[in-house]
Amino acid sequence: MVRVVEQPVDSTTVADVLIGSIGLTGALILGALLLGALFGGILIGLKKLREKYNIEPVPDSEALKIT
Repeated sequence: MVRVVEQPVDSTTVADVLIGSIGLTGALILGALLLGALFGGILIGLKKLREKYNIEPVPDSEALKIT
């Protein structure tokens, strides 16, 4: 008969949970900042292109008009 003895599992402490949550929060904040900068750059680029080629955006009243 063979008896398999498993290694003891390290317990998770409050510090481990706090460090993990702070790391996850930091990653989410970094992702939000990068996406915000990307979308802001796209909007500024579109505005500059409209100015360069003298293109007026479609007014909302015309875009919502039902034909």
